[in-house]
Amino acid sequence: ILFKIFSGKYPVGQPAPEARVHFRVARFIMEASVKLGMRSIPIATACTIYHKFFCETSLDACDPYLIAMSSIYLAGKEEEQHLQTRDIINVSNRYFNPSGEPLELDSRFWELQDSIVQCQLLMLRVLRFQVSFQHPHKYLLRYLLSLKNWLNRHSWQRTPVAVTAWAVLRDSYHGGLCLRFQAQHIAVAVLYLALQVYGVEVPAEKPWWQIYTTDTEIP
Repeated sequence: ILFKIFSGKYPVGQPAPEARVHFRVARFIMEASVKLGMRSIPIATACTIYHKFFCETSLDACDPYLIAMSSIYLAGKEEEQHLQTRDIINVSNRYFNPSGEPLELDSRFWELQDSIVQCQLLMLRVLRFQVSFQHPHKYLLRYLLSLKNWLNRHSWQRTPVAVTAWAVLRDSYHGGLCLRFQAQHIAVAVLYLALQVYGVEVPAEKPWWQIYTTDTEIP
């Protein structure tokens, strides 16, 4: 287990349910990706690759953190933000062992690097090379711009609807929501939740979300 490789010990406590494990690993993907300088779309792709892979196999079959590191590597290639495996390894080591020393370039390091490369090839085969996804981000951006024009300036400026909606969308990638629903529907759902949190009403002849859930494809 990579946690043991990096920190020298297993996680404390009893084994968590699968959903909790995936939540924890998705958090690792997000935090490691940010430290690697990845943009929001590649991070979303990495999380989606991870969740999609475990829709095809079980946690018992693979180390989830190795899959996570390989997902980051794959997402970087897919979204044209290429990363070096050594950078992924170093950031991961710092994540698990924040006060420790960087890994030395010994046999253990090269074995881990080879594991990431071989693992991403396995993942591509398992996923049938389908690692390109449509994310809700472009829809949410369009919806937010439309709502900004609908609402009066005071209502928009005094409530952080946009910030909250983006935060909810980011957090949704902790689970497999991205695989269960269409991208535009997820965008509508997170925006609806943000509006409900702050009690903001949208002036429209019919519910605004009905307009957006029947929206056409955004090029």
